[in-house]
This record gives sequence, structure tokens and C-alpha cells, in this order.
Amino acid sequence: MIREAECMDVRQEYRHAQEIARRITGEVGEPSFYGEQKKAVETSSRLFREHPLVTQAITVLGADPDRLGHGLSHVTKVAVDAGAIILVEREKENPGDRAHRLVALAHVAGVLHDIKREEKDHARKGAEEAQRILRDFDLGTAERVAIASAIENHEAFRPAPPLDDPDWQLLSDALYDADKFRWGPDNFSEMLWDMVSRREVPLSKVLGRFLKGMEGVERIRETFRSETGRHYGPDFIDRGMEIGRRLYAELTR
Repeated sequence: MIREAECMDVRQEYRHAQEIARRITGEVGEPSFYGEQKKAVETSSRLFREHPLVTQAITVLGADPDRLGHGLSHVTKVAVDAGAIILVEREKENPGDRAHRLVALAHVAGVLHDIKREEKDHARKGAEEAQRILRDFDLGTAERVAIASAIENHEAFRPAPPLDDPDWQLLSDALYDADKFRWGPDNFSEMLWDMVSRREVPLSKVLGRFLKGMEGVERIRETFRSETGRHYGPDFIDRGMEIGRRLYAELTR
């Protein structure tokens, strides 16, 4: 009974802290990517909802929270933003059907990218698992390899070998950048609380590691890979850092 009561107290602390984080997030405002690239984001979102490959990937994951990593909301945002990055990059050329196919591959990669999130070396293991899953998808061999390579390359602060095909390189870079967009406002309003709630870490311990964690977030600022990611990514991180600083100040007041 005592343990149960302690867990309830921890969860209440999380809810209160997350409410504060969401309020601050609203005050800071959304990253400029969503205003300046609204058309690309909306197109990617529509394609995400409509493509049968995406539906199949989500069905494979089911409702298992471990396979969903940070959750369905997270993988959806990563997938949609990765698709939007591809559309922005390809807008400089003639997008056509090839770009839309690449967007679909980015969507599948986004849905599956955290499939081994709870395991050590999750990017490599996730790529291996994705290769097995994708055998049953209507994809070419090169497409399956490209999705797996993007998943393997999405982890921060690890070398990502360059890919020979420019389409596959863009797919890999777009997945990485879209995932790291989440280290901005989403990190403090959603992801942080998802991670600590699974382990029921007392809020005092979270705050004890908070400033060190923010150093890691700030380091992401210089790691974006696509031209679009390098342009918009730092704004995500800067807004996240502002939210983090204000949140820490309120929670330690």
C-alpha cells in the first residue's frame, strides 16, 4: 500500500510538472518550420494518413508501448516532419511521383524508427528488426535497405556513413532531422515525462539531472544534416532550451 501511494504521488508530480511545461510551451510558440513550411507539412500529413504502407506499419506495431518507443504521437510527428523535409528539399527540383514515393518511405521509417527504443544500441537493432518486418511490405529490396539504413543512422552523436544514392541520403537525413526536431519543445512537454513515468523516477531526481540533460539537448543544435534541417533545426532547439530553463526555474522555486 505504501509503495502504491508513493507511485501515485510521483504520477501527480509528473502531471503537475507537465501542465506547467505545456503552458510554457504555448507561451514560447511553435517552431517557425510549421508556419513557413505549412504546405509541405500539410501535404506530408495527408499522405501519411492515406498511404497503405503507413497503415501496414502502424498495424504491425499494434498498441505495444515498447515497440512504439516514445508513443504513437512521437512516431507520427517524426514521420510527417521527415516527409515534409523531403518535400521542401525536392521542391527545388521537380517533385513528381518519385518525391511522393520517397515521402512514403520516410513515413514508414518514421513509424518504425524507435521499434527497439528500450534496448541498448537501439538504432542498429531497430534497423535489423525493420528489415525483418519489411519483408512482408510491397517494397523493393533497395527501398527496404534504405529504410533500415535511415533507422540505423538516426541516433545522435554517432557517425553516420554516407550513402551512395542521393535519394537514400536525403531519406536518412530527413529522418534524423525530424527525430531531432523533437528535442525542441516536444522534449519538455511530452518526451521527458513519457521516459520518467515508465521508470517512476521521483521528480527530485529528475530535477537533479535536469541541467546536465539540457547540455545534451543544446549539443543537438549543430548536428542537423539536411539543408532544411540545418535551417530550421536550431529554432526547435532554441525554443526547447527556453522552455527547459523556464520550467526548471518554476519547478525549483
